[in-house]
Amino acid sequence: MDGNTHSLSLVVLAGGLGSRFGGNKQIAEVTGLGCTIMELSIADAYSVGVTQVVLIINQAVRAEIESTIVPRLPQGLEVILVEQRIDSVPQRFVELANQRVKPWGTGHALLCAKQHIKNPAIVITADDYYGASSFKILSNHFKSQQSWAMVGYPIEDTLSAQGGVNRGICQVKSGYLQEVEEYLNITKSDTELTGISASGERKKVALDALSSMSFWGITPSLFEHLERGFNAFLEMDDSDVKREYYLPDQIQQSIINNKQKVCVYTAQESWYGVTYKSELQDVAGKLYELRHG
Repeated sequence: MDGNTHSLSLVVLAGGLGSRFGGNKQIAEVTGLGCTIMELSIADAYSVGVTQVVLIINQAVRAEIESTIVPRLPQGLEVILVEQRIDSVPQRFVELANQRVKPWGTGHALLCAKQHIKNPAIVITADDYYGASSFKILSNHFKSQQSWAMVGYPIEDTLSAQGGVNRGICQVKSGYLQEVEEYLNITKSDTELTGISASGERKKVALDALSSMSFWGITPSLFEHLERGFNAFLEMDDSDVKREYYLPDQIQQSIINNKQKVCVYTAQESWYGVTYKSELQDVAGKLYELRHG
């Protein structure tokens, strides 16, 4: 069994550069609430017993997070800031890092937290609002078992009127995750959803599909796999130094190679996220209603 059964950590992936959004959306305050989306998530996590939060950030926002956001977080919560650095790679791959502009992706971001995570942990992204009940679901999960878990969101609830979205589409059997396939630029027409699959073809996406919005429950055993996988990724895949090391792909490899069980729960409330800057005001209004309605 991994770690202390009574402790629960939260890892917030906030190292992305927000290219489509245009700037550091992780530190954009929600109008009317006087805080960021990730602060709402941290408060929700704290309310269900999370005792430690590890924020994976990029260097550009460190000073602002330290001065503005950390002082607003719940007292009694252990807060650790970890920078996701492009040069955080094994020594023999430093040359690749020198050619890289963007971070290595969500799998690498989580790997940066390895030395701090000794307990089961909930892993989220900074710019998504998942709903308080999702934290409760995973907190309860770890009270009774040590398998990994995820909360999935109905795909139709996660689309954007502003443009296509990238989503991990889940295949589920008997309550366990079988596969997450990354679809890019998912859009809805009058009759169907379509997205670009890993093979580069535009394919139909089931209207009742569950989408992985990066709301994972993991144990420290994942980190060994992430480390091995990242080395293999650097060896094989990154000759063009643009591909990303995605966390869902690595969880899927654990399911295939290690027979890892990942319980799937369906979200009980809506997901809100900001891909495009034009969505911030609309999301702010909805979150304000949720908090003050």
